[in-house]
Amino acid sequence: MKTLPGFRDLFPEDFARRRYLTGLWRDTARRYGFVEFDGPTLESAELYRKKNSGGEILGQLYEFTDKGDRTVALRPEVTPTLARMVASKHRDYPKPIRWFNVGTCFRYERQQRGRLREFLQFNCDLVGDATSAADAEVVALLIDLLRSFGLGPEDFAIRLSDRSAWHDFLTLHGVEHDHAGEFLNIVDKMEKMPFEKTEELLAPFGIPQATIQEFISTGRIPALDPLLADLEARGLRAYVRPDLGVVRGLAYYTGVVFEAFALQGNLRAIAGGGRYDRLLADLSDGLADLPAVGFGVGDAVLLELINEIPAAKSLEASYLKSEPPLQVYLVIADESHRSNALALAQQLRVTGWRVGFPLGQEKVGKQFGTAETLGASHAVVIGAEWPNVKVKRLSDRMEQELDHATLAIWLEEHGAAVS
Repeated sequence: MKTLPGFRDLFPEDFARRRYLTGLWRDTARRYGFVEFDGPTLESAELYRKKNSGGEILGQLYEFTDKGDRTVALRPEVTPTLARMVASKHRDYPKPIRWFNVGTCFRYERQQRGRLREFLQFNCDLVGDATSAADAEVVALLIDLLRSFGLGPEDFAIRLSDRSAWHDFLTLHGVEHDHAGEFLNIVDKMEKMPFEKTEELLAPFGIPQATIQEFISTGRIPALDPLLADLEARGLRAYVRPDLGVVRGLAYYTGVVFEAFALQGNLRAIAGGGRYDRLLADLSDGLADLPAVGFGVGDAVLLELINEIPAAKSLEASYLKSEPPLQVYLVIADESHRSNALALAQQLRVTGWRVGFPLGQEKVGKQFGTAETLGASHAVVIGAEWPNVKVKRLSDRMEQELDHATLAIWLEEHGAAVS
């Protein structure tokens, strides 16, 4: 039996990488004052239709009828759930609301490098503030998030645009508002589609591709000036690039939109987001009319990028090395003292140490080999000298004999740390 296409088995070494990602995601978000939330993985499919995500996501839904005859879908993204939750209880929270989420999403799309059908995503949203300062706060968080993985301005860039500039363009060319989402979806894919295919899709709008390219090449987006000035003050301006070619395919975006791209390697966007000022009002029939801005980062493409950047890969390797399965291994050299070893193991575990020992009688040499294989920094030999034990630091074979009651204190003072 194999996993389904686009799904993954996470063996311990794979899950360790995931823990590395999620740890830095959470740490960065909390430094910016964001708090974690979660919602159900299964939602009413109507939530995504009412939210007006756009045709692409609706076509990628894992959608079915449940035993209660309800049409439901596995969540393809977290923003609709966030909007539904905030709309239902927004009066209970001071504004702006700063929430983040780490959760699994599902999209039935073509599997490729950095794109899976089941993936872990970090979402970060700031609700209740319509200013460019809120936009800058979220973009700055994204930059710091990527920098925390050892990535610099030579590795990634945030491409910034503004939907309002495109709405002005569409008004100038006589495209009705109801068709704006369809048009922008085409523009979003222009870089990846053959010229002839793009021309075919644009034909109903009567706007040649050359006209669109000319508009993108102008590069001037006055609405971004306050955001850029904010990032300049933070020392982060080098990470962002105004680019009208970024429109984001989701129909609910209303203002600033942005995507993070790797500057080397053939990877899809690392992250994407923008301002969605009408979504909460639409979902709540006007009861919660709150502006919002946010972004999402998937794990699959970020892991691919880390593999390609030596500094990022080295930083990850240092973390994985610092998080071995065990810190201390009890070597039972005298089976008559197994009960003492069990008591000591339990005592150390209760106080936070990661501790292992042989479940059956084994030769001492094999036990030391197991300790090193499991990454323990120290081996504690329990033998005929009990209540004294012999502690060996495995990195340099330094040994010390001491009373077992002082073991935890000694470990903390000599190169080990409680988990």
